Amino acid sequence: MFKSPWTRWGAVLGFALGGFFDGIVLHQILQWHHLLSLVPGMADMRLQVLWDGYFHALMYVVAAVGLFGLWRAHKSREEGWGRPLFGSVLLGFGVWHIVDSVLSHWVLGIHRIKLDSPNPLMWDLIWFAAFGALPLIIGFLMLRGFRPGGPRISGPAAAVLLLGLITGAAGAWSLKPPPDQPFTTVVFAPGTNPNQVWSALSATDARLVWTDPSMGVVVVNAPADQRWSFYRHRALLVSGSGVPAGCFNWSRA
Repeated sequence: MFKSPWTRWGAVLGFALGGFFDGIVLHQILQWHHLLSLVPGMADMRLQVLWDGYFHALMYVVAAVGLFGLWRAHKSREEGWGRPLFGSVLLGFGVWHIVDSVLSHWVLGIHRIKLDSPNPLMWDLIWFAAFGALPLIIGFLMLRGFRPGGPRISGPAAAVLLLGLITGAAGAWSLKPPPDQPFTTVVFAPGTNPNQVWSALSATDARLVWTDPSMGVVVVNAPADQRWSFYRHRALLVSGSGVPAGCFNWSRA
């Protein structure tokens, strides 16, 4: 699928366009969030705008790399600039929004699509489906079928792809803890000593509710916007912060 330089560099350009679309529409026009809206210590709007600028500068670099690759493909007179190029741009556009949703919204928790919404996860999933999954599927189908006699995606394969995307969206929905659940379960890396655990609790303004004898697993009452910070203090798993989407997120002390 990516043997042609048109598809490779088209996907890179599409990835950058996805980042530009996200930043221009959400950061500047709608102003629903900024790149680091939920990061502690980033309340100063000048800092938020500065980091948005760094983000756009990075997208410029990615776009320049993609355009340079496409220019080289054109100079080499490599065929395949029509349908596969458009399909790869769509695919890269979708990949950006999927990566941003999983990494920025659910794993790191540095921002959400619509911060002032009473149900931010709903907006995350709408954006994931409309600008991530849909362009990805369309681009994939275009790339699979652009060569006469080439391999085309079959009905069962399309069903499996769609099922995978639905399952991923369902998994993202399961990341949302119950509204009446104030507790967070934290699993620390092997070798973390109690002093390091206490330092982590102090740094995140968390109150200890329960712990195992070694303090390798603790249940705490922590502010929702501070949960992701445990990952900076040797945590492996933190409920309600994107990992894992299973029993930890629904456990009760």
